[in-house]
Amino acid sequence: QVQLVESGGGLVQTGGSLRLSCAASGSSFTITAMGWYRQAPGKQRELVAGITSAGSTNYADSVKGRFTISRDNAKNTVYLEMNSLKSEDTAVYYCNAEYWALYGPTRRYGEVWGQGTLVTVSS
Repeated sequence: QVQLVESGGGLVQTGGSLRLSCAASGSSFTITAMGWYRQAPGKQRELVAGITSAGSTNYADSVKGRFTISRDNAKNTVYLEMNSLKSEDTAVYYCNAEYWALYGPTRRYGEVWGQGTLVTVSS
C-alpha cells in the first residue's frame, strides 16, 4: 500500500515563501503523476500544480509564475516551492499521487492522498 507524508506547511507573511514536500512510501509501486491540491475554508478542493513522471507540469492560473512543482523520482518525492504568497493562498494543501503496484503478476492502478498540511498567509 502506498502512503504519502507531507511536510513544510506553516504560517508566513504576505510576500513570503514556503516549500512543501511530499514523500511516497510503500513496496513494489511506481509513481506516475503527482500533484498538489488545496482546499480553503468553504471552498472546493482545487488543483494547484501537477507533474508527470516525465517532468511535464501544469499549474492553476492563480499560481502561475509564483509556484513551482518539482519531483525527485529516485526518492518518490514531490515538492512545491511557493513564492510571493498571498492571503488567498491560505488553505490546507494536499499531495496526490497516481501509481501502479504489482500484486504477484498483476499490475493494479491506484490513487492516494496525503493527510494535508496547513498553509496560512497573514498580512
